[in-house]
Amino acid sequence: MSSKVNNAQFQVNHPDDVRNVVLIGNAGSGKTSLFEQLLRARVLGYRGEKDDPERLSQLYLASLVTGDTLVNLLDAPGHPDFVGELRAGIRAADAAIFVVAADGIDGMAQTLWDECREANLPRVIALTKLDAAHTDFDTVVDQLKATFGEGVLPTHVPVGSGTGITGTVGVLSRRFRDYSAGGEPTLAEGAGEHDDLVELHRGPLIEGLIQEADDADLMEKYLEGEDPGRDYLLDDLMKATAHANLFPVVPVVATSGLGTEELLSLIEHGFPTPSLHPNPDFIKLTGENTGAAPTDPDAPLVAQVIRTTTDPFAGRLSMVRVFSGTLKTDDIVHVSGHRSHFGKADDAHPDHDNDERIGLIQATVGTELKPKAIAIAGEVVLLPKLSTAETGDTLSSRDQAGVVPNWTMPEPLLPLAIRAATRNDEDKLSTALQRLAVEDTTVRLAHGAEDQLVLWTTGQAHADLLLNRLRDRYGVNVAQEDVKIALRETFTGKTTALGRHVKQSGGHGQYAVCNVEIEPLPRGGGFEFVDKVVGGAVPRQFIPSVEKGVRSQMDRGVIAGFPMVDVRVTLFDGKSHSVDSSDMAFQLAGSAALKEAASNKSLVALLEPIDLVTITVGEAYMGAVMTDISGRRGQMLGSDSDGAKVVIRARIPQLELARYAIDLRGIAHGTGTFTRDFDGYEMLPGNLVEKFAKKDEPTKK
Repeated sequence: MSSKVNNAQFQVNHPDDVRNVVLIGNAGSGKTSLFEQLLRARVLGYRGEKDDPERLSQLYLASLVTGDTLVNLLDAPGHPDFVGELRAGIRAADAAIFVVAADGIDGMAQTLWDECREANLPRVIALTKLDAAHTDFDTVVDQLKATFGEGVLPTHVPVGSGTGITGTVGVLSRRFRDYSAGGEPTLAEGAGEHDDLVELHRGPLIEGLIQEADDADLMEKYLEGEDPGRDYLLDDLMKATAHANLFPVVPVVATSGLGTEELLSLIEHGFPTPSLHPNPDFIKLTGENTGAAPTDPDAPLVAQVIRTTTDPFAGRLSMVRVFSGTLKTDDIVHVSGHRSHFGKADDAHPDHDNDERIGLIQATVGTELKPKAIAIAGEVVLLPKLSTAETGDTLSSRDQAGVVPNWTMPEPLLPLAIRAATRNDEDKLSTALQRLAVEDTTVRLAHGAEDQLVLWTTGQAHADLLLNRLRDRYGVNVAQEDVKIALRETFTGKTTALGRHVKQSGGHGQYAVCNVEIEPLPRGGGFEFVDKVVGGAVPRQFIPSVEKGVRSQMDRGVIAGFPMVDVRVTLFDGKSHSVDSSDMAFQLAGSAALKEAASNKSLVALLEPIDLVTITVGEAYMGAVMTDISGRRGQMLGSDSDGAKVVIRARIPQLELARYAIDLRGIAHGTGTFTRDFDGYEMLPGNLVEKFAKKDEPTKK
């Protein structure tokens, strides 16, 4: 009899009717294939989804019904550029299926595991590609334990090896599921032929359950040799898994579907319900932290926007996890977005508080959307056309409004300088960028040096995706440019200069002369203007004019067109004319004095911005990273290690960091991360100064 069901009429009556499960795994692990297999096993007529860049880069929601349980499946992207989507999936879920290929336990898998560990997310490991030649299940499990800890314990083991795997046997149930005939597997009670295989793993698993479920009765039965029974053990398995210290392992083979039914059974009977997985804290708008919101349909509403998609025609579609209370059609809810309280705010994501009416509530049925009247605590639903809600925003009752802290948003560290390709594109670009920022909270828009428009992204794949969205979704073509770095000019030594602006062409002339002394200030000193004129050599009303002219020339630079900083200018003498002197004449004289002082090239230098960079990588990559820092003219400040990870601190010029997000990923095989913060200006080496000479100087003929 087919196990596939039509879940269109499934009604959630209690949070325990729901399992929210996110699939996590790096590229090539077989994660998305497993996602498709789970849906095919329970959804009538499901044929699979077409792979495209959008599908592989965003959190994807589908649902199925197994037994009396609604399962919301979230497929999270495994590429490091889209870790923000992964973290959103972790926030929405109560447990994870962590997909690892038998040949793919690498640094990237460790990084994804660490993301789950930091969120204390319960995990079940789906071990894929066991049908590859020379692959041994027990050997791979030992590797998993060495990488992820001793809590890794199989609940099912394969019968056979490589292409000869015929089925699995349950360690707790002792039942054999046979896949050898193809089609749907057959399930049989153990007849003793697999007892040796079961006993090898049963003892350690029960001991793990005793420890993590804190079950004294189970310990007593185990020590007395009494079989506690499958249902009793599964109840303890759910409790133990919820603590996120015991990690069941299930073998998976894509070609035969092996592991699919085992996982679905484990989801239904062994995965924590929304009631068992703690909700995030709820903070009232008054600032009071009320603790974790209760998973109670009768409590005040607390929900969070997990992701947002936008469409030029259909508008916004918000994926929402309901943590507490009940969401109803036509409810008016409070929408709060306070990103500045939990991370870095920017112009694209300002803090906001609004009331909005809930229109249509939609739930996934397989991969299709169907309307429903209410959504209770524990459910994940979709809300069309919330006009102000963005990813990470909180929906709450108007009389008890507040916010749920955002998950940690990844810092976009790869700059992409763009400009509209045509005038028509320029008219549409601003609106398109605003919509991109609403949909993707990892995007940061900024105006860089010389007012260049810079799109900060998390990596090359993310940058390519955003450019494709601009072109295909919003019809905006952009041209890419080299990112301009905000260099500065300064004086390196004390000098004096004469600024003279004298013109006589008949009638009213122009006359202004000023004598200035120029000297450098310490880094960060800014600009000082000192008046030491005596005897009225420069009339008092024209002294501010000299300062204005100096400041104007400083803004334009004197050798390469970059603003000048860290300079003291002292006006100590000058000349004027009773008729021909004017405000403008002394402005031009002040400007001329600065340019005259800069004619001695040895006294003027370029400054480059320096960032304080903190890099986190595995110990194995420490040497390569430090060598790379040296090649970027970096200055090492120190490092710390915990035996597995090393944190390196260095000061590196911004000129050397434009592509560092990509380069570090290559050096550390996708596992390195870094942060950067502005740390002042330093002298640009002389051999690089010529590169930034003025491009608009007249060409000699």
